[in-house]
Amino acid sequence: MKAFRLVAAGALIAALFVVYTSHRFGSGPAHWVNQEQLHITEAAGPQQLDPEEQNNIDVYKRVSPAVVNITSTTLQMDFFFGAVPQQGAGSGFIIDKEGHILTNYHVVQGTKAKLEVTLQNKKHFPAEIIGLDETHDLAVIKIKAPNLAPVVMGDSSHLQVGQKVYAIGNPFGMFAGTMTRGIVSSIRQVQEPNGMYIDEAIQTDAAINPGNSGGPLLNSRGEVVGINTMIASMNGGYSGIGFAIPVNAAKAVINDLVTYGRVRRPALGVRSLPIGPELAEQLGLPADYGVLIMQVVPGSAAARAGLRGGSERVYLGNIPLLVGGDLIVAIDGQSIEDSQDLAHIMDNHRAGDTVTVTIWRGQKKMDVKVTLEEAKGTASGRTA
Repeated sequence: MKAFRLVAAGALIAALFVVYTSHRFGSGPAHWVNQEQLHITEAAGPQQLDPEEQNNIDVYKRVSPAVVNITSTTLQMDFFFGAVPQQGAGSGFIIDKEGHILTNYHVVQGTKAKLEVTLQNKKHFPAEIIGLDETHDLAVIKIKAPNLAPVVMGDSSHLQVGQKVYAIGNPFGMFAGTMTRGIVSSIRQVQEPNGMYIDEAIQTDAAINPGNSGGPLLNSRGEVVGINTMIASMNGGYSGIGFAIPVNAAKAVINDLVTYGRVRRPALGVRSLPIGPELAEQLGLPADYGVLIMQVVPGSAAARAGLRGGSERVYLGNIPLLVGGDLIVAIDGQSIEDSQDLAHIMDNHRAGDTVTVTIWRGQKKMDVKVTLEEAKGTASGRTA
């Protein structure tokens, strides 16, 4: 009997313990739990795409196979003169079935870089440099790969502010095939970090980040209208202001890059002096702007066209000048205010082009036809 009472007391204590702990920690009997069923609203079926969304998808599917990731590797010397590999990443796009790819000069990091191209299908191919144009920040490289799908090159001359554009590239070298959308925010001249100018650069608010350089800027038809090249940023990240080189500038030099490996930039073959109102008054010139030809290079395009240099030596302070030559005020109707204007116009022409040079010779204004020749003695072709 005593043993029975001990067993009964133990069972009672165990039961009380179970009830106490279940109540305290919220895991009691089922009637203590709120069993209300959660009701959610589900879509009836696949979402219908609006026309704009469908166009975004169509552009991406059509163009993304032509956009590539470019990895460049160069060797840098460390403090102990040891060779240390340095890698950079950017984008590019296939322009023909032979494997030519257009990108930025700064993406390939010069002629000594080892390049590798990754296609959308994740296949890797070594690439060789075909042509470089540091002035316009352009480069053409080439891979040997089958079944390539090139882009369609558009026309940037008719772009308007407010027009919709897309950017496809590989931001930060990590997110391959990323597409962003925006509009043309402005079309303006901008200065690149290397000091060169991009005429009619396309400003856009489509997100462009490091690694997007060299990728295509597309119109709503999926045609390339620009080559993404740089951003304006206070911290190196996207801030809503990106710039692209107009595709027409690239189309003007692609043949030279593929054929000669460089751009055959032209030169008039003159040494000139920029003219402002004060100097024009001192020299008695008929116009208060332009560039005064001081010397014509023998055998140059200017010499063959009959342009004249100065014949009278004068001094501006301690600086000797030759005056009396032709004063250039326009080329093909575009006003020439200074030497920079002359250089920009030369950049937009190729060797062999014929231009109309408007000059003052004494008090007579006249037009002279000049067939441009390739600039000699300079890779960049900045010689006037």
